Amino acid sequence: MLSEQDEADLLARFAQGDLHAAQALTDLLAPRLLRFATRMLGDRSEAEDVTQDTMLRLWRMAPDWEAGQAKPSTWAFRVARNLCTDRLRRRKPMVPEMPDLPDDAAGADARMMQTARAQALDAALAQLPDRQREAVILRHIEGLSNPEIAAILMVGVEAVESLTARGKRKLTALLSGRKEELGYDAEDT
Repeated sequence: MLSEQDEADLLARFAQGDLHAAQALTDLLAPRLLRFATRMLGDRSEAEDVTQDTMLRLWRMAPDWEAGQAKPSTWAFRVARNLCTDRLRRRKPMVPEMPDLPDDAAGADARMMQTARAQALDAALAQLPDRQREAVILRHIEGLSNPEIAAILMVGVEAVESLTARGKRKLTALLSGRKEELGYDAEDT
């Protein structure tokens, strides 16, 4: 990952017309934003829209960016989070999408198990309160630091730690009865 200064430098270079800097920042941020939005919304198409809208907003504000005000990735995650929240508020209850059926090629069993695990995690994440889900995804799936998450969620670091801990406990409770079904033995965590 790039440092705050590196991200700010790329954004400043884009504002001056450097399209290579824009591509580098897009390559860094867009996949992470897409993963976050997909997990938040449960819909890849909507997540792609959120990611695109977030990146467009970043490009529009690039000329006005003040170094040191925030890390561009933190700012982008906050925007994506707000866009996801808006979409979730407008939405009717979510019906999970049916996965594509795997082929019978070698490794199909492993892919099916991986898909089942991912679906179980996504279903369990969907049952968490919004703030806990956001904190868990940002920390344990996207790998952001607690201070970065605090800036995105606009709470203190202690609140992030609490949200993450409660979310992990709830996920453990939700998934604990499914270890054997998901191919984990007693030693796996």
